Amino acid sequence: MADNKSDNILIVSDLDGTLLNDSAEISWVTSFKLNSLIEDSGMFFSVATARTWASCRRILSPIRLRLPIILMNGVLIFDPKLKKYDVVNRLDGGMKYRIDRLCTKLGIECFMYTLFKGEMNTYYRKLSSPAMKDFYEERKNKYYKSFTQIDHFERINSDVIYFTFIDTKDKLQAVFDEFNGHPEINMTFYKDIYTHDLWYLEIFSSSASKKNGVLHLKEYCGFDKVIGIGDNLNDMSMLEVCDETVCVANACDELKEYCQLTIGKNTDDAVANYLYDRFGKESD
Repeated sequence: MADNKSDNILIVSDLDGTLLNDSAEISWVTSFKLNSLIEDSGMFFSVATARTWASCRRILSPIRLRLPIILMNGVLIFDPKLKKYDVVNRLDGGMKYRIDRLCTKLGIECFMYTLFKGEMNTYYRKLSSPAMKDFYEERKNKYYKSFTQIDHFERINSDVIYFTFIDTKDKLQAVFDEFNGHPEINMTFYKDIYTHDLWYLEIFSSSASKKNGVLHLKEYCGFDKVIGIGDNLNDMSMLEVCDETVCVANACDELKEYCQLTIGKNTDDAVANYLYDRFGKESD
C-alpha cells in the first residue's frame, strides 16, 4: 500500500520532460506546491538530471532545496546549501585520447567536461552542427556557462568527467558501438525531448549513474524508502532502485511499461500536483 506520509521518504525527480515544462523551466504552480511541501509538510525532495550545476542553479532557484542533488547522470552529487560537490566520479585519463581520435575518425564532435579545484570547464573542438550550436548558445547566454574551444582534447590536463554527443541516432550509433561493453564507462543514449530526430549520447565513469546517486542519498541521509519520477531512458537505472516508480504521461513507452504509476504531463505540473495531493497537509 502506498504511504501517504512523507516521513523518512526520499522523492527524486528527473528535470527535463518531468519536473520542467517545455520551456525547460519550473512553473509558478510547481514551485509553490513543492516549496509548500518541503517547508510545511517536511517532504524530502531532490532531483536527478543530466544537467550541470551551471544550468540547474538558475532552473532550480525557485525551489528551496534542502538536500544534495544528483547531476550529470550521477557523475556529481552537489550540495546547493554548502555549495560543494559531495561526490565526484572521474573518467580514466586515457578516455580523452580515445574520444579525440574517434571524433576525427568519424567526423563527429562533442563537448568534454572537466573539473579542477571544484570548478567545471567545458571544452569543444568545433561546433559542427546546428544542434551543437543551439546547445552552446542556450547554455552560454541563458545560464552563463563557460565554454573553451581547443584543437585537441588531449591538450587538457584537468580531470575529465563527462562527454556529451548531440546528433542523429544513426551518427551516434557508431560511437555507442565503439564503447559498448567497456568496463570503465557508463553511457546513456536517448532521444532529445525538445527536438525531433535528435539524440544524446553521454559517456561517463562506470562508477556513476542516477542509480548510484539515489543509493548514495538514501544511505547518506538514512531514508527508508525512495519514490522515483522520470520520463526517459536515462531515468531507468534510478527507477530500478526505487521502492515506488512513477512516470509522467509524456514518458517514453519503455518507462511507461516499467513504472507502477503514470501521472499527468510535465506541461500540466503533474509531478507537483501528484506530490501535493499525496503528501500535502490536507491529505493527512
